[in-house]
Amino acid sequence: MLRIVLFLILIALAAAGGAWVADQPGDLVLTWGGLRATTTFPGFVLGLGIFAAAIVLVWSILTMIWRMPGRLRRRRHEKRHARGRHAITHGLLAIGHGDTALARRHAEAARRHAPNDPLALLLHAQSAQLEGNRDEAQRVFRAMAEREDTRLLGLRGLFIEAQRADDAVGAVMIAEEAIKLSPSSTWASQAVLGFRCARGDWSGALAILDSNLSAGLIDKQSYRRQRGVLLTARALELETMDRDVARESVMEAVKLAPTLVPAAVLAAKFESEAHQVRRAMKLVEAAWLANPHPDLADAYAHVKLGDSARQRLQRVETLAAKTPADNPGQIEGQLAIARAAIDASEFARAREALAPYVNDPTQRVALLMAEIERTEHGDGGRARAWTLRAVRARHDPAWTADGYVSDRWRPVSPVTGRLDAFQWQTPVASLPSDKGATIESSAFEEAMLAAPPPKRVTAAASEAPMEPPAAPPAPAPAAQDNSPPQAKEPTKEAVKEEPTVTPAEPADPAPAPVESSSPAATPAFRSRADLGKPGPAPIPAVIPIVRAPDDPGIDDEGPSDEFTEQIGTPKAQAGGWRGFWSRWGA
Repeated sequence: MLRIVLFLILIALAAAGGAWVADQPGDLVLTWGGLRATTTFPGFVLGLGIFAAAIVLVWSILTMIWRMPGRLRRRRHEKRHARGRHAITHGLLAIGHGDTALARRHAEAARRHAPNDPLALLLHAQSAQLEGNRDEAQRVFRAMAEREDTRLLGLRGLFIEAQRADDAVGAVMIAEEAIKLSPSSTWASQAVLGFRCARGDWSGALAILDSNLSAGLIDKQSYRRQRGVLLTARALELETMDRDVARESVMEAVKLAPTLVPAAVLAAKFESEAHQVRRAMKLVEAAWLANPHPDLADAYAHVKLGDSARQRLQRVETLAAKTPADNPGQIEGQLAIARAAIDASEFARAREALAPYVNDPTQRVALLMAEIERTEHGDGGRARAWTLRAVRARHDPAWTADGYVSDRWRPVSPVTGRLDAFQWQTPVASLPSDKGATIESSAFEEAMLAAPPPKRVTAAASEAPMEPPAAPPAPAPAAQDNSPPQAKEPTKEAVKEEPTVTPAEPADPAPAPVESSSPAATPAFRSRADLGKPGPAPIPAVIPIVRAPDDPGIDDEGPSDEFTEQIGTPKAQAGGWRGFWSRWGA
């Protein structure tokens, strides 16, 4: 609205000026040398306007002619730039859907039309990676690392190539150089933190963690948790070498992360050795309420040195009573009670604790029942039946991280190098599914578990030992994969040759309780001759997965064994984090 008003005002002023010029009387005489021109004032103003317009037109034509070469060059450059951008866009799309030939063709076009464009360099490097030409990819990444605008991107590409080549030292150096250039670089900080944790350099890892907090890469809560994990790892490593530093580290760790199970167990151990029983019990109770764990129950049972087995049982019952009824970890309390009851020879209490879980037992429940049968009654048959059931039973919770199951807690995942990755949970492979059981219970197992336990018989000292009555031969059990080879029966001649010894002490059919480790010698599975060799499984179609266009690393090669813990030859070692982890012997 204001512009319209101003435009109308200007028109009115122009009209008023034109009317004023037209109303001026008289003539205007111009004399130049011998020339004399006479005109009116309005005619002079009109001629002056035409002359000014002609001057402006001539100047514009001359300027356009002078600037024409520059405009032509600029227009040609813009066309090349547009073609380069078009090639870069379609090349990145080709990399996204895995078209190697199309990506290479667009990369060549982008390099020809836009050689200095950072995205053209990125497209060239990623197309080389997609083709498997690592030498060309490294050359392009080095060129990007020398430029100011693409230095971090080039370092990241070189870092990925170093991981593929299993060059741990080179990868660490590249990541540390990237941290110097940009402390807020997430990938570099995580890489250096993971490598230092893998080497056991806990002080260096703590320094990187402090730098991440200063750069704003993690929040305060995550920082406290991760610092507690690193301090716990250092304390566990120095427990037998420098107990003072280990105690100081674990006490700080339990303050930062009171629910961390290894920290609570080690802190309770140090407090118990210092005769701070009440403080040790509080540490274990705080961790137990958040995450019931057998190590916590064991530390709580032995928190006071010199206690008897019955006193440990009472203490474990107190700890198990603190678990809420709706907590899934309530089974850990019952298993701890059963373990302490067996040690205290309170077999009835152990059976009572395990009674809710015997219908669908886990491996630990079945093994505890086998130990009860062997220790209380000396019944090797029922103990063996429970041991066989443990082979087919569901897995118990374990320390799991990224699909890797470990028998102990670790601060870093050996698969991805992620800090604080291990969680106490049931492995994914053992979770229930809609498929039926692949191994059914045997007739031997059902018969042994259904039979009543034998009674303990003690013969008098003055009486000779009586021979057991001959029992009819039982039907042979069904053949099983995990059945041990049966011992051959002795012949009559061998029986006659054996001397008859009359015992002077009462006969006790129950063996010693220390026989709990005997079933471990029996192999779990054996080959069966009655089963044919399964045919080769069909090879499914493979859909290649390519990373996003903004990620320079495309890893098409995978290790043959992800979870190996033995150091093999350099060719047999896996690349990336797994190769680095295997080389350091973790």
